[in-house]
Formats: sequence, structure tokens, C-alpha cells
Amino acid sequence: MLAAPPTESRVAEMVRASGYKADKSIGVVLPRQGVATVERIAANAVMAGCQPEHMPILIAAVGAMVDPIFSLRNIQATTHCVAPLLIVNGPLTKALNIHSGSGLFGPGPWANGVLGRALRLILLNIGGAIPGEVDKATMGHPGKFSFCIAENEAANPWSPLHVERGFASEMSTVTMYAGEAPHNINDHESTSAEGLLAMISGAMSQIGQNSMYYTCEMLLVLSPEHAATIAAEGYSKDDVKQAIYEQAYVPMSRFSKENIERRLWRFHAQRYLNCSLDTKVGILQKPEDVIVVVAGGEGKHSMYLPTTGSSRAITRPIVKADGSPWVPADFDAIIAGRK
Repeated sequence: MLAAPPTESRVAEMVRASGYKADKSIGVVLPRQGVATVERIAANAVMAGCQPEHMPILIAAVGAMVDPIFSLRNIQATTHCVAPLLIVNGPLTKALNIHSGSGLFGPGPWANGVLGRALRLILLNIGGAIPGEVDKATMGHPGKFSFCIAENEAANPWSPLHVERGFASEMSTVTMYAGEAPHNINDHESTSAEGLLAMISGAMSQIGQNSMYYTCEMLLVLSPEHAATIAAEGYSKDDVKQAIYEQAYVPMSRFSKENIERRLWRFHAQRYLNCSLDTKVGILQKPEDVIVVVAGGEGKHSMYLPTTGSSRAITRPIVKADGSPWVPADFDAIIAGRK
């Protein structure tokens, strides 16, 4: 299906594929407080070019975004350049061709593009985030058009994100993360875990990002080659987080006098008030604030995505109306009918 007008028949096909009634509410999308019914989600999915089998992913993603902990109102209206990133895990990623390899943030992956675009249309049309009126992003970034990836679980030497967050490996999930555009980390030279983690920590240590002033998360997307280098020496994912927590910092002297007084002393007085300019200012408040996924293809480039001030990532299972998980076989007839 190409992007198309949301005709009654097209929307009805999407609703049927979801397994929910059309008027089922998945939640209220801020700041407009529009009710995200299954029918409205379906209409936006049609306009984005989604297929019927994409509906369960979109329903789970909307359910995650409306969780108060995700802080959607702030994400929708802030001047910060932040956009909801959809990360898909589990067997449905392969079954629905959600891309996790080379160029996954780029223009090639079709399913990634339409899923991310559908969520943006939902944020616009149901949530009311009209650029310049409600969405006050000073600059924004291309993820505000479409922002969706899958984790490359086959290349992950550790537990994938959804398993780390308490779900069974055979369960498919969505994780919503409020992210800036990806920042590249180029390291073709380090051959040890210690050296590579020092380079990654250094790249992530930048003033001017929100995590320096608030209690924030940080998403680190390790390439398969970087992940393999680190894991080969026995490092766990928790070891990676601890190393970044300890090494990712800048001296207070890097900040302007005004930022020290009006930001660091104001938001982290217990740590920085009246400290010397040699004091280390970390990008994280605790190791658990690093979210680590493995994705991408060949090449020794990784990426990190800072977040906004008050949002926390939310993971939700992709389940049917009766609470049972969607599995690849559920979509065989739908997909086969188009071949």
C-alpha cells in the first residue's frame, strides 16, 4: 500500500487487521488531548503508507507514548530538537521486514519509514503538534518526519533490549525513546574494550546537551563490530554502562559562568554547588541511565542519541485485544495475499 487518502474501505481494512473495535481508545495524545482510537490510528497509518499488519506495532507504540512517564506533552511542545524514536524487538522485526542492519536510520528501509511516518502523523493530527504553533522546536531534526529502527538481535552478543527489560525473547515489543538525531562515533582504531569504551565515552561527553542539566537517559546504538570488540573481552552490557558512567564527563571549567550558576547549581546543587572548576560533570546520574542496543551493519561506527529533560523510555509488548502476543504466523495470510 502506498500513502493514500484514508478512505472508509482502507481504514476498515486496517481496523480489521488490528483485532480491535474501531472505537477502542488506546489513549489520549497530548497536548491537544485527542483520543487515539483504533480507527484514528488506522486513518493515519493509511496516509503514511502502512500495511494492515503494521497496526499492532502502531497500537503498542501509541500506548507507550501516552504513558505519563514518557512525558509526551513536553516532547510535543518543547524548543528542544527531540522526536519519539520507535525501536522494535522480537520475531516480528524479521517477519515484517523492519530493518536493523546497514543504513537503518536512512531512507532505504520501507517498513521503518512508513511506521515512523504514521507515528508522526498521529502526533500531528491527534496530538496537535503543529510546527511553529504547538511544536516549538527551535531547529527540530529529520526524525520528526520518520523515526523507527529495529535492534539487530542476531549481531547482539548480549541480551536484546526487550529481554533486558523483562520480556521473553519470543515476545515482540516496542520501545519509545525521546531522542535527538543520531550522533556518530567513529573508531576504526581501538582493538580493546577499554580503548573503545574510552573513545565512546569521550564522544558522548559534550556540554550543551540536556543530560548535563537534568536527570536523563542516553541511548547508545553500538554497531555489531564495536559490540563484538567489547564483548570479546568478557564485558557485559552492565559493564558498558558502568564504564560510560565513570568516563563520560567534562570539567566544570568548560561551562560558562552563567550555566554553572543557573543550571548546574540550580538543578544539581547537591553535587556541584560551590565546587571547584576542576570538578567532573558527568553526562549521567547513574549507570542505568545508559540504554544500550546493537544495530547497523558492517563498519566501525556507533551512534548515541541524547534525550530531552524529563522523558523516560517506555517498552510495551505487541499484543492482541485478548492480551496474547502477536506472532509472525498471524500475518502469513495477509502478507501472502499481496504476493
